[in-house]
Amino acid sequence: MDARIRGTGAEPRGLSWSRTVPRELVHRASVAEVLLTDVLRVDATRFLAAACWSRSHPTFPVDGHAVHHPLMVVETLRQLGIFIPLRYLGVPVDTRMLITDVFFTTDPGAQPRASHGATQVTCRVRVTGLRAGSDGATAGLRLHAEFQAGGAVFATAGGGARFLSPERYAALRGPLAGTCQPPASAGLLRPDPARLGVSHARDVVIGRAAGPGGNGGRRRDRWDPREVLVDAADPWHPFFFDHATDHVPGMVLLEAARQAAALASDGALSRPTGVRLTALRFTEFAPPARIVCVPHHRTCVFRFEQDDACPAFGVLHYPSPLRA
Repeated sequence: MDARIRGTGAEPRGLSWSRTVPRELVHRASVAEVLLTDVLRVDATRFLAAACWSRSHPTFPVDGHAVHHPLMVVETLRQLGIFIPLRYLGVPVDTRMLITDVFFTTDPGAQPRASHGATQVTCRVRVTGLRAGSDGATAGLRLHAEFQAGGAVFATAGGGARFLSPERYAALRGPLAGTCQPPASAGLLRPDPARLGVSHARDVVIGRAAGPGGNGGRRRDRWDPREVLVDAADPWHPFFFDHATDHVPGMVLLEAARQAAALASDGALSRPTGVRLTALRFTEFAPPARIVCVPHHRTCVFRFEQDDACPAFGVLHYPSPLRA
């Protein structure tokens, strides 16, 4: 056990929020997008981690809301799911991580309210389901994390991931493999950012086609839920597209589902307290995937449709029922 930890159940001593971990170990191109600042190993399957959530992060609302975007939980989990295998499980740094599923639940009453500077988050992490490939290297795992701030647990999250060597990833992706820059926006019509609970037009990741195939002669402010497509307004967004990618990132899928649910519910369902996403295959940039959302009381079931297939699906949970 690390000498800086007082037993398995005590609060960590020595966790640092002073500087970020190396960006290469969380697969981020910008240091500003690195949330982890420290990770300590407790035993073979348990870890303690520190993360720093800044008010200057692109997802933080500028309308006076004092609580961080729920996607910060997922992004922290994603970075843990990369750092721990690379640092402690012998996974090579050029390995590609594929998320198979992800979930989180937050407690609205316990969520830390941002003050000056940044929010210091402590994570208690457990690794399960370790799988090895034919070569003995780590091929997959499951991660479960508990998030604390100010001594209170405010969220839990988890999910599964596969790890592929560059060669296996290239074979899987074929001609699409490589670090392709996201394509320019397809020129879709966009909802008003305020209807989606985002601060700026660049944060919008959904749209609809213009012309007869996209809302026809209906009013421009009325949206048919069957016409909502995934397409980022800003393909250079500092959070959603921190680095080049050859497929739609999972974080974009989650945010697109959240925005589609807000749109389908006329804003009643805009800030989820929980989500579960299952990815069955890659979601490609083209043609833009369609999002099908069905709000029902405190949930919104969603699925993505592309080329007559469903690459991903899930459900969003909310703190109060949808009012008629």
